[in-house]
Amino acid sequence: MRIILFTGKGGVGKTTIAAATAIKAAAAGYKTLIISTDPAHSLSDALDKELQPEPVEVSENLYAQELDVYYSMKKYWGNIRQLMLTVFKWQGVKNVMAEEMSALPGMEEASAFLWIEKFYTEKQYDLIVIDSAPTGETLTLLTLPQVTKWWVTKALPLQKFAIRNVGRVARYTTGIPLDKGYEELENIFDKLETIQKIFGDPSISSIRIVTNAERMVINESKRAYTYLSLYGYNVDALIVNRLLQEEGSGSFFEQYYKTQQKYLREIEDSFSELPIFKAQHIGTEVFGAELLMKIADTIYRDDDPTTVFHQEAPIEVKENLNRYNVRVKLPLLEGEEFELNKFGDELVIQLHNRRQTIFLPRFVNFYQLKTYSFDAPYLNVELGK
Repeated sequence: MRIILFTGKGGVGKTTIAAATAIKAAAAGYKTLIISTDPAHSLSDALDKELQPEPVEVSENLYAQELDVYYSMKKYWGNIRQLMLTVFKWQGVKNVMAEEMSALPGMEEASAFLWIEKFYTEKQYDLIVIDSAPTGETLTLLTLPQVTKWWVTKALPLQKFAIRNVGRVARYTTGIPLDKGYEELENIFDKLETIQKIFGDPSISSIRIVTNAERMVINESKRAYTYLSLYGYNVDALIVNRLLQEEGSGSFFEQYYKTQQKYLREIEDSFSELPIFKAQHIGTEVFGAELLMKIADTIYRDDDPTTVFHQEAPIEVKENLNRYNVRVKLPLLEGEEFELNKFGDELVIQLHNRRQTIFLPRFVNFYQLKTYSFDAPYLNVELGK
């Protein structure tokens, strides 16, 4: 199975590119599922089909799904949801408000992972295409397993015995399913850790950044590439969308075309190590299979869209005598400051408002952070006794 996630700044045409990719793959014979994790849910508009919170068959080999957090809560978080509703109602919160508050922060992102874990485990599809939310929300989605792993390894095990035993008493005396909710939470954490490993495997999962030839969009694409590498995810392509075809002298779009060409050269210089695909603006609103296939053909031409176009391990840990060398790729990071700390078996990199925790082998718990250096685009860290 292949998993391809599309991300980019809001408004770049990410949903169109994701849908076009899915349609071309399905036409090539791959049983394909496209999932929208974007709360705006424009996938149904792009496909010109009404979608549901469960997969719907759109055409031969093509299925589509728009996630709904409340539907997913009922499907995956029965005991947790009941626990939250009971607690809120017990404290006097009205029913409608209790329902809204029971959707805890992160549940929408977690539900996306749980669906993907389900489909991956069951091997129902050859390809899963993910039309994700804009870049910031995508980073929240992709870092969720690391956050939950920290909680389950550092905080929850200390309270496991107490929660299970006190929870049984609470369930029998108050009706609050604390122990069942905890068991369900543990199961979710295990699945999130599984899907993190799947997303971290570049032979299975790829991320494709969709951008436009505009300054603000390019800058966000650069940041996204840096952060995705920081978190250990493989970016296998950049897709430049809505490029104008050459306009004659004096035409209305002549200056805009020239500006696009200038920024396109910047994109090719900045992302030179990545395959760069270009999607021409076809001069009309894009929805429906026929127009989406036209877009897909301008992007991939004769290439198989499921191909892993670029593969690199952004994080490497190697043994060197009695020391360990950690190498983290941070592309497009020039002259920017970051902070590096080691706590036990964790290496913590702070870059702007993003923090990455790299879990090292447990035996390096007593190793010290000796030196580190940044030789663009790699951060090199040496650990020793």
